Amino acid sequence: MKYIIALSLTVATSIGLAQDKLLTIQEAVLKGRTSLAPKRLQALTFIPGAGKFSYVDNNAIISGEVATGKTQTLTTLNAINKALKANNEDSMAAIPAFSWKSANVISFETQKGPATYTIGGGAEVRSGRGVSKSGELENEDKASVTEYLAYTQDNNLYVKKGDAIAQVTTDGSYELVYGKSVHREEFGISKGTFWSPKGNMLAFYRMDQSDVTDYPVIDWSVKPAKNKNIKYPMAGGKSHYVTVGVYNVGTDKTTYIKTEGPKEQYLTNIAWSPDEKYIFIAILNREQNHMYLNQYDAATGAFVKTLFEEQDEKYVEPLHPVLFLKNNPAQFIWQSRRDGYNHLYLYGMDGKLVKQLTKGTWEVKDVNGFDEKGDRVFFHANEQSPVNQDFYSVTIKSGELKRLTYGNGYHTAILDEKGNYFIDSYTSCYTPREYNIINTTSKKAVNIFKAENPIKDYKLGKWSLFTIKNADGTDLWCRLFKPTNFDSTKKYPVLVYLYNGPHSQLVTNSWMAGGEVWYQYMAEKGFIVFTLDGRGTSFRGKAFEQATHRHLGDKEMEDQLKGVDYLKSLPYVDANRIGVHGWSFGGFMTTSLMTRHPGVYKVGVAGGPVIDWSYYEIMYTERYMDSPLENKEGYDKNNLLNYTDKLKGKFLMIHGAQDDVVVWQHSMMYQKKAVDKGIQMDYYVYPGHFHNVIGKDRAHLMEKITNYFIENL
Repeated sequence: MKYIIALSLTVATSIGLAQDKLLTIQEAVLKGRTSLAPKRLQALTFIPGAGKFSYVDNNAIISGEVATGKTQTLTTLNAINKALKANNEDSMAAIPAFSWKSANVISFETQKGPATYTIGGGAEVRSGRGVSKSGELENEDKASVTEYLAYTQDNNLYVKKGDAIAQVTTDGSYELVYGKSVHREEFGISKGTFWSPKGNMLAFYRMDQSDVTDYPVIDWSVKPAKNKNIKYPMAGGKSHYVTVGVYNVGTDKTTYIKTEGPKEQYLTNIAWSPDEKYIFIAILNREQNHMYLNQYDAATGAFVKTLFEEQDEKYVEPLHPVLFLKNNPAQFIWQSRRDGYNHLYLYGMDGKLVKQLTKGTWEVKDVNGFDEKGDRVFFHANEQSPVNQDFYSVTIKSGELKRLTYGNGYHTAILDEKGNYFIDSYTSCYTPREYNIINTTSKKAVNIFKAENPIKDYKLGKWSLFTIKNADGTDLWCRLFKPTNFDSTKKYPVLVYLYNGPHSQLVTNSWMAGGEVWYQYMAEKGFIVFTLDGRGTSFRGKAFEQATHRHLGDKEMEDQLKGVDYLKSLPYVDANRIGVHGWSFGGFMTTSLMTRHPGVYKVGVAGGPVIDWSYYEIMYTERYMDSPLENKEGYDKNNLLNYTDKLKGKFLMIHGAQDDVVVWQHSMMYQKKAVDKGIQMDYYVYPGHFHNVIGKDRAHLMEKITNYFIENL
């Protein structure tokens, strides 16, 4: 693995050298991802068939030439509003989210319905959607070709085709849900409807939750408070039963896919064949160690064949559906970690492996598309370093791999429809953001924008990105912010911010090493802020992630404590003043460290923490812990109720009262155990908030956390 950036990034930077302005907590929290974040070009995309790109700036749509980057204003908000007024439509306060229908026509939504606007011309607004508003409209999904609209209302599925509305299902209820995401949005699932390539058919999820236990969530905003039950499948309990239906728009008929097997299996990664004849589903057993990639007849629902299977002694986690080659419907690409890292594999429709397209001790992170001929596939990967991200192409026939991005850092690309150009959004530890248009063949780059350092006027602490070794000799990536006006002869307190759970990566070679503006606020207050990504986190390969299997918390704590050893080795760290803070899995980690290694951290703040994994959702927990029956020792060892009496130091626990992810019961059980054991601790609840405290109340949350560390550390 190419650790090419560790040395260069530990060198002191001159960015943001002392200015006199100080951050307020409101600025650090509420503006940290807006005006105090590196500027982005809004709605940046390619204009189809035009050889141009576009973005929105100052209420105007700007276009630019891909070859030169030269820009011009296409239209303004005033011009669009004038056209809307001519259609008796209300004006808009800002340019709406839009998509390009052609080289000079955009489409968007108004209060009256879908609208189109011709650049230099007028607007056309259809008068309403003809959709009943008796219930909440959810999960709108428009077919790209036919523009038929699928949506869920009152847990039933509807399809709007032109002015006609078809009610696809009629028995939707609290316990029977259609067209919504399933399996608690694990396995890469983010929606519940899937249009066929030509928009003639719609695959959708049907979820029977009748066997899942009801769980109470209290609405405290009404008098008297009101209970609203949710379905929450806890580890070891009953799960929901999912099937897949196929609605034919032309015949108005629905067929269900015959996915035989146990009721509680997982149906994931749904995909269509290019000719709309077949549906492909990755079927995973509840144990999550055996996956079948199955092919079904879309017209009859009949099982056709299993193309291949994948097994793992710990777990298999399919996250990406099959991707058919652009001009070869007889072959598709499958992503797998079977060799230890996530890579691309080329398969034929007979289920036989043609070849492995990418290989190495690095991971493919996201596939973006093909060139016009279908000869090359484009993707993001971290081949240069675990904390970097670059854009690549691989030639399907020869296997030739090309890195297409320049600059040591983190690249996010938008590919044009022909695969000739891509927009590269580039950032690094000390580079706020810049945008380049890059030719995928010549690699010629044209810069179109460079963002200024958004916090250049403030007093800043310097930051660095580096690695340390864990007990196994594995490199762990870290970032560290030094206090404002740092003096190496002084001793400073340290705030350790962590998560260290699956599907996370906090430390990256992006602006401020992926850190938040709030860290700079803490630097103003005289704190060192430190973060480490230990085993169990993402994009380091299967062995690194699966090291925590059946014992969530153990290996993660080992690595975090190596971070503490590193901190204590620094002459300017006060080893008696180290605090720790995290949310969700980070809240679990904070509570674990405060109680299973008492005295290491003087202060802890745990938000939304998992306390007992048997009270967390089936899909996530049983992947990493197996079931409570299969792994009683692991669940008991990592049940934090068993360590409450070991708590040492000042400890604040925080929870959202409406949390439907890590339910409130976790921290309430912990409070009860603390009372039973005579343990004093601090506790705070945010009524009306779910798993995260968002909106204006987040400033209140972060001020509370900040003050707690200032007062006690």
